[in-house]
Amino acid sequence: MSTKTVHHASKHGRGHGPHPDPTTMSGIPIKRVYGPEDVAGIDPARDIGQPGHFPFTRGMHHDMYRKRVWTMRQFAGFGSARQTNERFKYLLEKGQTGLSTAFDLPTLMGRDSDDPLSLGEVGKCGVAIASLEDMKVLFDGINLGEVSTSMTINAPAAILLAFYICVAREQGVPLDKLRGTLQNDILKEFHAQNEFVFPPGPSVKLVIDTIEYCTHHLPQWNTVSISGYHIREAGATAPQELAFTIADGMCYVEESLKRGLDIDAFAPRLSFFWDLHNEFFEEVAKLRAARRMWAHIMRDRFKAKLERSWWLRCHCQTAGVSLTEQQPMVNIIRVAYQALAGVLGGTQSLHTNSMDETLALPTENAVKIALRTQQIIADETGVTRTVDPLGGSYFIESLTNDVERQAREIIDHVYDNLGGVLPATEQGYFRRAIADSSARYGAEFDHGERIMIGVNKYVEHDFERIPTLKIDESVERAQVARLKDMRRRRDAQRHAAALARLRQDALDGANVMPALIDAAEAGATVGEMMDTLKTVYGQYDGGPEL
Repeated sequence: MSTKTVHHASKHGRGHGPHPDPTTMSGIPIKRVYGPEDVAGIDPARDIGQPGHFPFTRGMHHDMYRKRVWTMRQFAGFGSARQTNERFKYLLEKGQTGLSTAFDLPTLMGRDSDDPLSLGEVGKCGVAIASLEDMKVLFDGINLGEVSTSMTINAPAAILLAFYICVAREQGVPLDKLRGTLQNDILKEFHAQNEFVFPPGPSVKLVIDTIEYCTHHLPQWNTVSISGYHIREAGATAPQELAFTIADGMCYVEESLKRGLDIDAFAPRLSFFWDLHNEFFEEVAKLRAARRMWAHIMRDRFKAKLERSWWLRCHCQTAGVSLTEQQPMVNIIRVAYQALAGVLGGTQSLHTNSMDETLALPTENAVKIALRTQQIIADETGVTRTVDPLGGSYFIESLTNDVERQAREIIDHVYDNLGGVLPATEQGYFRRAIADSSARYGAEFDHGERIMIGVNKYVEHDFERIPTLKIDESVERAQVARLKDMRRRRDAQRHAAALARLRQDALDGANVMPALIDAAEAGATVGEMMDTLKTVYGQYDGGPEL
């Protein structure tokens, strides 16, 4: 649900002089027309195949949406846990099929609502969750055994998962029945979004702790949503988004194998998260290339034997960075085309941005229109009646190859020249590459070579204003008061012992998930658990300058 105004980059600047071909947003040249010669190097059986068969270019499932449409998952979260609980129930009533939780900035940074650095931010960009009591309110009246829940949280992801597990236990839901996704992708925070707390090494260790715990106890839970979305929103090209995200996934696999986990025990629960931008065909090609790349990497590089380990299951979200304050109703049109690209690309789950998200958190009316956009694609357009309808197109197959080739070249550079993902992260490679791409696209936009309707073409200086959602300051005051009351009521001795156990487990290099669950039940807050881990892991200052 990004509201940034960062622009995306072209690899090849177009300039003002003669140019033989236009290019995609990512700088891939586009010919006037495509024919058999453009796919001459493609072996249809080897490279394209059939839906539901390796390498899954055409989709993971034999029937795709003919049998079951994608999960419609609208991002929701604002104000207090009670307010977001009411929004969840509203969305479920309107036909949403999965919950997707947005947390406020203090929670994302692992701070409590009453932390001095949280002042003015509580509940503003998502829901404020500081304790297990907040989590219980968030899912009050919602059976966790019957819904699939996604949580967009990273640095404190293990803590929020611990809260969720505690709520499920209280509801009497067996852990093996829990379905959902924890974003939990800390590497992309170092590349793009900057919501990190600990250094890269300990941060990845926490991710592997959750993978290990869920492998043994939450077999239906998606342990990591390896996210290209934020990388693209920060300014990466489509091939960069693909390459950096696949490389991050490879890093998590490598670290899990070092932990001693069986690849076929954890790999089927890894998932991916992609951005859907304005370059329609490039986005379709990106999703097709992603499946093919991951299938080969998992089978050939990591020797996974289960077919489910080869699958690249993905969630997609329309591009928040493409939304404009100017003429905000036009955002509905942008979102519809972006969502259609995700469907034609074969996504398993989809979030459509609301028209007002560049201005504020979405209103109920705006989020309903966004949800209806998906429902129209599913029920009215007819695109679900055949699998991979663009498969075999000279243009699509050629573009899929081009995107994959560029992404593979980037991954080879990371591993062959930079020592792998963690060393490249510590060197600042990903951040510099994204910044360079963003700057190139920004120059093209400034020169009018990339168009944004209402911003640098068809500009209206007196455009329509729409109602927006405002979070009252009373939300923060009430949240802080509840938190202070919870601290007064908890068992101080049990609380202290739980935090001491957490610190010792971290010092010992043990999996900290059991200790986090114990601390959650003892009334420890997000901030207290994060501060305890900081005494062992330290705090990261951002690494090398760009």
